[in-house]
Amino acid sequence: MYTRRDFLGTVGKPAAAAMATATLNPGSIPRLIETLSQYKGTPYELARDEEFWYRIQQAWTVDRTLVNLNNGGVSPAPAIVQEAMKRHLDYSNKAPVYTMWRILEPQREGVRQRIAREFGVDGEEIALTRNASEGLQICQLGIDLKEGDEVLTTTHDYGRMLTTFRQRERREGIKMVQFSLPIPANDDEEIVRLFESHITPKTKAILMCHIVNITGQILPVKKVVQMARKRGIPVIVDGAHSFAHFAFKHEDLDCDYFATSLHKWLFAPHGTGMLYVRKDKIPGLWPMMAAASHMDDNIRKFEEIGTHPAANYLAIGEALTFHQGIGAERKTERMRYLTAYWADQLMQDERVSLMTTLDPGQSCGIGVVDVDGIDCAAIGRFLWDTHRIIVTPIKHAEFEGNRITPNVYTTLEELDRFVDAMQGILKDGLPDKYKA
Repeated sequence: MYTRRDFLGTVGKPAAAAMATATLNPGSIPRLIETLSQYKGTPYELARDEEFWYRIQQAWTVDRTLVNLNNGGVSPAPAIVQEAMKRHLDYSNKAPVYTMWRILEPQREGVRQRIAREFGVDGEEIALTRNASEGLQICQLGIDLKEGDEVLTTTHDYGRMLTTFRQRERREGIKMVQFSLPIPANDDEEIVRLFESHITPKTKAILMCHIVNITGQILPVKKVVQMARKRGIPVIVDGAHSFAHFAFKHEDLDCDYFATSLHKWLFAPHGTGMLYVRKDKIPGLWPMMAAASHMDDNIRKFEEIGTHPAANYLAIGEALTFHQGIGAERKTERMRYLTAYWADQLMQDERVSLMTTLDPGQSCGIGVVDVDGIDCAAIGRFLWDTHRIIVTPIKHAEFEGNRITPNVYTTLEELDRFVDAMQGILKDGLPDKYKA
């Protein structure tokens, strides 16, 4: 009988052995799902089982001489995902016009179906993209707007998406309306009221984050979507940081448009993403690159980008199976536990503030921490120079702080190193060379 200990022992092998096992024994990953589904304990209890997570952590080939707390930018992939991509890439290069186009490319349909199943939608509503920005820009640029039309968003939305609407302002004469979110934004009804209060007769679309990348705040997407739908206004949801980060399905959002990156929290190859468009909205949304008219109602028109690799997209399958083996609920609880682990310790000092409430359902694995009176960028430089710790300084017009994004491969010892370094700053301040 294949036991949980047998499986975790396999995951815990050195990277080369794990990769060899993945190649020689393709059935090992499906066993992960079966084995972990039998593991006793609630997701809350398992989030605190360090022996279990230690075994999972060994699936990565990361550099343990440093502490990477910027997984929100792009996450490393487990060895088995790396090996799958290499295997597909090697095969592609045997004779690309045959092996890549004729053999591998059709296999992405299976990946499409699996991603759709994970999100809880029809496969004919899922396009495989290169990242969240591409998927969101397809929506932002593909919706018909005319001079004087307004699009509504917040001052906390991702910079590239704001730049996209600003270009439409310059080129077409539309108007982007923005408003500030509370920090922290712990009242869902207030968020809905803020969106509603900025709607005018000229509002033709809303862009909102599912989880805000610069604060870690989870927003009440479904409530905003349903409020806006009553007014005939579509909502484009920026899910760059939410898919495979915490547990949810499309029905929890009810949106018409959703885009995400898969190289963040799903651990898929770098340069992979997903776009969801509700089936009846596909014909009315223009692709970024031209597609023939017979594809007007085909989700694949959004994938028309010319020659592209098959390997990246096929390896999404291994990433998805690995994610499912861990379990979405278990992963959610672990990410919340890791955030609370470092935040609760630092928040003991009154000079420390957090941009996001730690209430379940309103945050997960992203936290932004500020130390009163000390420049966040200087802290970031000091942490790297002195402790080899990577954080993300956020300097926004309304606040600043360092974004901390661990992942399931992050150990408590690594978070202890971060906490110790921050407490040292609180005690002694920064050296003079970081104060300029």
